[in-house]
Parts: sequence; C-alpha cells; structure tokens
Amino acid sequence: MLSAAATAAVALAAAPVVANPQDPSSPKTTAGAQKDVDELLAEAERAIEAYNGIAERVEELEAETERRQQRVAQSQQAVNDKRTVLGHTAAAHYRAGSIAPSLALLLTTEPEGYLDRAATLDRLSERQAGDLRELISAQRVLEQRRDEARDALAELEEERNRLSRQKQAVLRQLALAERRLEELTEQDRKERAERHPAPDEPAGPAGPAEAGSPLAPAPAATAGQASSRAAAAVAAATSVVGAPYAWGAAGPSSFDCSGLIQWAYAQAGVSLPRTSQEQARAGRTVPLTEALPGDIVVYRDDASHVGMFVGNGQVVHAPYTGASVRYESVTMMPLHSVVRP
Repeated sequence: MLSAAATAAVALAAAPVVANPQDPSSPKTTAGAQKDVDELLAEAERAIEAYNGIAERVEELEAETERRQQRVAQSQQAVNDKRTVLGHTAAAHYRAGSIAPSLALLLTTEPEGYLDRAATLDRLSERQAGDLRELISAQRVLEQRRDEARDALAELEEERNRLSRQKQAVLRQLALAERRLEELTEQDRKERAERHPAPDEPAGPAGPAEAGSPLAPAPAATAGQASSRAAAAVAAATSVVGAPYAWGAAGPSSFDCSGLIQWAYAQAGVSLPRTSQEQARAGRTVPLTEALPGDIVVYRDDASHVGMFVGNGQVVHAPYTGASVRYESVTMMPLHSVVRP
C-alpha cells in the first residue's frame, strides 16, 4: 500500500547532532529530547490509526459499490427482458392485424369464430397489462438502484480524498519525528536503545511498578490457560518478532501495531477490526492482573497503540517506524485497557 521510502521515513540510524546547552535553539538534552521524540511518534501513530480507519472504510465502500453496480446490471437486464416480452406481443398483434373488437364483429362473416378469437385476445391483453406493470416496477427498481450506486460512488470518492489527505498528515508527522530523531545526541541514542530490548529476545523484568498496582506486571500465564484461538494468535505474533514496522501494513511481512494484532488473530481464524480504537472494543475488558496470553493490551488515553500479551509481564507489539516487532514490558506506556477477544 505504501512505499518503502515512507516506511523508513523515521530511521533511527541518522547521524547524531551534538547539543549545545548554552544555545537556546539547540536540541534539548537527554530526558527532554527523548520525551519529544516519544510524543512525536505517539502523534504519528494517532495519525496512522486514523489513516487505517479511513482505509478500512474505503475498502468497505469499494466492495459495497461493486455490489450495487452488480445490482444495477441485474435490474437493467430485468427491464430489458420485460421490454423484449412486450415487444414480441405487440409485434404479434400487429402482424395479426388486430383492430377494435366492435368493428371486427361488424365485419366478420363468422361471429362465433370471432368471439372465440376475441376471448383469446382479451386473455392476451390481461397478460400484456401484467407484463407492463412488471416493466414499470422493474424500471422503478432500476432507477432506485442507480441512485444508490451513484451515492455509494460519491461517498467512495469523498473517502478516497480523505485517505489522501490523511496520508499527507502522516507523512508530515513522521517528517517531524525524523527531524527530532536526527537531533538526538549519541548519548540520547544509546539511552533510547537501552530502554528497548533486542527484537529477537524477550524483555526483562517489567518496570518498577509495585506488585498489585494496576500497572504491575501480570503473573506468568501458560498458553494452556488461554483459549486455543488465543494460543494460535500468540504463536502467530511471536513468529514474526523481528519483522519491520510499516505504517498501514497488516502482514504478512511487515506490520503496524493494530495490523499485527489483526493479522495474528486472522491466523487463528478470528476476524478483528483494523484500528486500535476498534480493537479496544472488540472483546471483554479484564484487569491487567488477570491478563492471559492472547489478550490485547491497549495503550494511551485515546487507545492509539496496542500489543499482544504473551505472559510473564510482556507484550509483543509493532512499536513505530524504524523499529521491528518485538517483546517489551507490558508497562512500557500508560495503560488504557486489556481486552479479551
């Protein structure tokens, strides 16, 4: 859907710029600089989830528009068929030289034979009238379906325009984050790297929260405690640890945060919504202390990030542009909710 250049827009390997603390225009030092980067990446992720929502709507409208166009074609064929039937009947009457019944009775030399023919003509007339009523009804259905198809096309075009605008908003936000990342000092980069585990290894102990607090690491849970479909989703998510983050991507070789969750559950035969906000409503909410492998962990007040709980206080998630799918502490950012699909 999106170019590799866009995906790599916020690479973390840019050359460091050393900050001058005496220069007010100089980049902030470690804590402030890293906070700025995190906030910019969070804003970019919000824009990406908005993009995903619009993209999902465009896909739905494309399918709906196609269905409506097929119904228009079916209705047009029905109208054409009924017109053909009426045309054949009219042509037969013309060839038979049908005239007004009263005049035909005066001219006929065989009144009894005429009456038999007139009765037949009356039956044909009734059937023709029925065909005409069916044609009128079919034409009305055709016009209604044409109107519906036009409305669907107009909505599709509007959503496609929204999608284009949102893509530009995402690119602008990622460009801001890229510039801020380029301003990080070498020390900032080192500390930032230390805050995150290697992409192919589970995270270490989960944060400093006290046991029993809402953000404390959940107790270890075995796959046997989770449903078979949750276990299958966990297996899928962990199988792609190390895959690159790509905004707007939902597998199988790259992912954004909600794309990873949707794809992993699809491998387990479960259909989930596309965006993190919709996924936050896609099941039963449970306390973090009762989380089981496969539960969706939703982050930030606006539910703009998601990961999959895998037990031992850890999630697997697709973090942000320039990073890879990886294990991380369940307490890595402010918790919104835990959802069991």
